[in-house]
Amino acid sequence: MTQLITTELVELDQNLGNTPEDVIRHLAGKVAANGRATEVEGLFADAFARESKTATGVPGGIAIPHCRSTAVTEATLAMARLSQPVDFGAKDGPADLIFFIAAPEGADQDHLKLLSKLARSLIKKDFTGALRSAATQAEVVELVEGALADKPASHAAAAPVDAAPAAGAAGEAGAAVAAPGAPRTKRLVAVTACPTGIAHTYMAADSLVAAAKEVGVDLQVETQGSSGAKALDPAVIAAADAVIFAVDVDVRGKERFAGKPVINAPVKRGIDEPDKMVQEALAAADNPNARRVPHFGAEEQAEHEAEEKGEHIGQKLKKALLTGVSYMIPFVAGGGLLIALGFLMGGYLITNFADDIVVKNSLFNLPTEFPDNAWGPLGAYLGAVLFKIGALSLGFLVPALAGYIAYAIADRPGIAPGFVAGAVAGFMGAGFLGGIVGGLLAGYIALVIGRLQVARWLRGLMPVVIIPLLASIVASGLMFLILGGPIVAITKGLNAWLSGLTGAGAIALGVILGLMMCFDLGGPVNKVAYSFAVAGLGAASLDNQAPWQIMAAVMASGMVPPLAMALASTVLNKKLFSLAEQENGKAAWLLGASFISEGAIPFAAADPLRVIPASMLGGAVTGAISMAAGVGSKAPHGGIFVFFAIDNFLMFVVAIAVGTVVTALSVIALKRWAVKKTVDTVEPVPVTV
Repeated sequence: MTQLITTELVELDQNLGNTPEDVIRHLAGKVAANGRATEVEGLFADAFARESKTATGVPGGIAIPHCRSTAVTEATLAMARLSQPVDFGAKDGPADLIFFIAAPEGADQDHLKLLSKLARSLIKKDFTGALRSAATQAEVVELVEGALADKPASHAAAAPVDAAPAAGAAGEAGAAVAAPGAPRTKRLVAVTACPTGIAHTYMAADSLVAAAKEVGVDLQVETQGSSGAKALDPAVIAAADAVIFAVDVDVRGKERFAGKPVINAPVKRGIDEPDKMVQEALAAADNPNARRVPHFGAEEQAEHEAEEKGEHIGQKLKKALLTGVSYMIPFVAGGGLLIALGFLMGGYLITNFADDIVVKNSLFNLPTEFPDNAWGPLGAYLGAVLFKIGALSLGFLVPALAGYIAYAIADRPGIAPGFVAGAVAGFMGAGFLGGIVGGLLAGYIALVIGRLQVARWLRGLMPVVIIPLLASIVASGLMFLILGGPIVAITKGLNAWLSGLTGAGAIALGVILGLMMCFDLGGPVNKVAYSFAVAGLGAASLDNQAPWQIMAAVMASGMVPPLAMALASTVLNKKLFSLAEQENGKAAWLLGASFISEGAIPFAAADPLRVIPASMLGGAVTGAISMAAGVGSKAPHGGIFVFFAIDNFLMFVVAIAVGTVVTALSVIALKRWAVKKTVDTVEPVPVTV
């Protein structure tokens, strides 16, 4: 087995940046530089994704970022002792001892057991004290290898990998020999599990066992980690007074604990507050009204419904609408790009010829009648085909929106009635608003019907026949008979208003759309503006170009934040940005040019009070210029790469450039003067790759 840690993987008394992202990226670079990973970015992305799920800081000034990654070629430990501690989310403050655990996707069990053992050693004060006083990298390596080999604990009973269950067994044995008539020792069981199953799983187990031992309670733990899980004995579970679930993932075999009082919390709480969790479990054991592990079936469904009831109605609606939009966008993006290509090859008048060309002609029988600006007969035929495919795809906009809104509310039984209600909305001309109303109606009607108590023989027909049938009749019937007419009137009025916008009105709309696109960078407000734009594309024509202009303003504004962050962090003033932000800035150039607003999220997450206002200012300027210049986009996505589908491309670029400069200068000004910096004297340590 290869050596897990070497002196080249140890960093002593260095400043690696101000955020966990900085530190993780540096250590990922060190792993790659030593030939233990194929790339830095892939390893960093996997490690930071794990960090984003649950902070890896633990009490005692320690952090253990870790992951399994396909980029890792052999299991590796990289260690850093920081001169400037970094906050990894521990309750007692920032961490100065960082252990980065990088395991291959298919790591063998021996390696995983060693990594788990190391994580357990890090909660021992004598071990961490020795690490802090170590003078050389070689001394650190020796200490770590000694911990893995149980050398520091040679004078005492060594804790095996399954220490938690063993400790519990010892307690049980002690209870077994207790004097007759003495009060029975409370017995608890626990399950610990984290997404990676390398570090936190085992640290939480040991912490809970230690906390239980201090109060004289027998506790046995089942660790569901990567190095294997030894299931608790059913007799032990049956004898337990309560159960603790310290988990970030679903408990495997949860039904084994059905009926037991339960304390459920993230795995990190098992490390941070093991004593409180033990006390809560003891209190639950004596409380007849305590929450219990549900019996699978009706109880589990009831618990799920109770959790849903805790959600505010606004949260439920937001969740449903965002689900519908997220599923709708692929139809729109693909269809819009195909239409744009059709226009490019067949000319903008291909709309008048497409149906006849695709039906009456082929590659071996090219059309003789086609628009004058088409690329000849072949271009006209291919343009007609592309346009028609795109138009058919775009035709799913409203049905897909409605269908997946209903799906978010009623699960699979809601899909069919949602699509039908969306199709009715499209047929009536109710558009985007009709799709939303139809989807909500179909979803809630399907949900109500699904909760009806029916005969047992009828239950199998409910999700595939009864619910789709009745929900489609009721939701679509309401659209035809009552709701469709008013929604159509509202839609027509909105379209007429948009079509008539000129001058100051159009500019004001551009400002509003720009502000919305840059407010949350891919969040709900951003999605509302984008959905509003793409929903109008189906109604656009040469006589009504307002939807194309709105689409252009939305796309241009959404490109500004990542481009501005790239300009500010890589060109104008690098010193104001961390090393990690400078690296993100390099990638943001392409993301911004492709209309991927999320490229600015790392900057906004690190400094929201300065990045977001600056982005909104630049987005508003861009939206205003785009609308004032009458820029139009027939493609709903693609950024500068769909230049052929953009009318007045020069002003499109000008609008983006002006907004980018405004945002970049604004964020630099805010970083310099809005808030006094506290780390100006800190020199970043470059990543070695």
